Amino acid sequence: MKANPYKAYEQNSVLTATPGELTLMLYNGCLKFIHQGKKAIEAKDNEAKNTNLQKAQKIIQELMVTLNLDIPIAKELLPLYDYIYRRLIEANVKSDTAILDEVDELVTGFRDAWKEVIQITRQQNHRTSKVGQA
Repeated sequence: MKANPYKAYEQNSVLTATPGELTLMLYNGCLKFIHQGKKAIEAKDNEAKNTNLQKAQKIIQELMVTLNLDIPIAKELLPLYDYIYRRLIEANVKSDTAILDEVDELVTGFRDAWKEVIQITRQQNHRTSKVGQA
């Protein structure tokens, strides 16, 4: 059996990712499964719809259980994640693409904000490391 270089790269990127990058990967994965679930609804493929939307639900669950509730913003995120989770279930049960559009918008907002946090943190760390070298 031949090794798949893409799989090896993908696995290595997960193993070497920072916690912030892992969270970004979760958001991106969630969005991917929402999009695939929506396509499956449109194609009337119930099995693919259910599989993909359950994967999106599991990612939201993971984001919920990894929140550090000692941090004030986490307490504000928890009910939003819970709302997204419940809406994903509803979209799955009702095969409702409008709900998926709503959830897609919310998750995209979280993902984009998270991407910004990572960029700002990198810039600050870069500046700090330059000061330490001076």
